Amino acid sequence: MNRRFRHRLAAVTAVAALVLPATACGADEPAPGAPATVVLGFSAWPGWFPWQVAQEQGLFAKNGVTVELKYFDSYTDSLTALATGNLSANSQTLGDTLTSVSGGAQQTIVLVNDNSTGNDQIIAKPGINTIADLKGKRVAVEQGTVDHYLLLLALKTAGLTEADIALKPMLTDAGAAAFTTGEVDAVGAFAPFTTTALGLAGSKAIATSADFPGAIPDHLVFTAAFVKDHPTEVQAVVKTWFDTLAWIKANPDAAIDIMAKKAGVSAADYKSYDAGTTIFNREQNLAAFTPGSTPANLDFQAKSIAEFMVSAKLVDSAPPLDGLLEPKFVQAVSP
Repeated sequence: MNRRFRHRLAAVTAVAALVLPATACGADEPAPGAPATVVLGFSAWPGWFPWQVAQEQGLFAKNGVTVELKYFDSYTDSLTALATGNLSANSQTLGDTLTSVSGGAQQTIVLVNDNSTGNDQIIAKPGINTIADLKGKRVAVEQGTVDHYLLLLALKTAGLTEADIALKPMLTDAGAAAFTTGEVDAVGAFAPFTTTALGLAGSKAIATSADFPGAIPDHLVFTAAFVKDHPTEVQAVVKTWFDTLAWIKANPDAAIDIMAKKAGVSAADYKSYDAGTTIFNREQNLAAFTPGSTPANLDFQAKSIAEFMVSAKLVDSAPPLDGLLEPKFVQAVSP
């Protein structure tokens, strides 16, 4: 279960820069205006498992769109698949979308799936009670991921930088396991690997995404070419998202069973992730797409993340933001 972040930012940027110009539209994409199958990628994260519900309940078909849902064990592979035109759309974070765009990818965010509101965590062993206590300690995290981003944000609040800790680059699943065996003193992880890390007696989260509202939003991202050439299909997928949320609300137990099974966890464990992932309905989407000057506004958050990525030397230059956010599909869905 490797969800959103199994990659190095530089690697994704390189892939986008090298292959996107030749394949941005996808080798088998129908002509503009012709009916098109939407190849939609997602990976292990609570905000994206509703797509599995949509598929199993036939909600895409009810909205007149053919969707080939592709699940990725490796989140990195889904990012690469979108960048190379092998997906029409992917479920990915704002930060990762900005990384791909900075490498030359032309992508468009059409929907907010969720905000991480606690399911990304910095977890520490007993005796480490604050972020300031991490000074000189061994901290495992996947470099270039939003949990790396969360770690840097948290360190900054304590007047520390990455140079003040002993960073141990590890994949998230490996980092959580290493934490439980005492190989590292703290780990940056996301659900469900937070469950693994918190299995160490006395361990606790000393910083979470709840401390930085809006910093880790997750989205449905299409190639810009698909949005331009097949707006009818994009609209149908966006409508299906809200229909799916309605079905989940009406059938909570059945929905949790579907999503927990896909996640490979128990229904009880899956329920424990609810508070840490805030799924966005239409009203929350409309608010997020509205231009503004707070972390709740996507345009502001995109600028903030881009500036942070440059200052932290995660990318060489800020990505262009023109055309990144497209609210018209959410706006067109009836209340």
